[in-house]
Amino acid sequence: QVQLVESGGGLVQAGGSLRLSCAASGRTFRGYVMAWFRQAPGKERDFVAQSSWSGAYTYYAESMKDRFTISTDNDKNTVYLQMKSLKPEDTAVYYCAATGTWYTRPSPSGFAYWGQGTQVTVSS
Repeated sequence: QVQLVESGGGLVQAGGSLRLSCAASGRTFRGYVMAWFRQAPGKERDFVAQSSWSGAYTYYAESMKDRFTISTDNDKNTVYLQMKSLKPEDTAVYYCAATGTWYTRPSPSGFAYWGQGTQVTVSS
């Protein structure tokens, strides 16, 4: 069974940092695209960042470029999202996702595999 399991969420003060992890299992993700999305209450699920499994190629939503970093550790079958300078508006459930295709305009419908999400709450 394919599983993506997020961890690392929690409560952090504005201006702080947090690193999310996504443990991938159940198949090889070599050649796949890994991504992070987030969804705040009452809002749509928005793209955050994506990376090739190798980590050679990355792409970020414009608003995330300066503060968020996606990375992969293939030996650990894990994808990370390092977040810094967090703001209250970053509060959301963060989801890990995977697909076999690199999309220039990533959207949730293009991703076949999803984790359960991890809550990130940024206090002011």
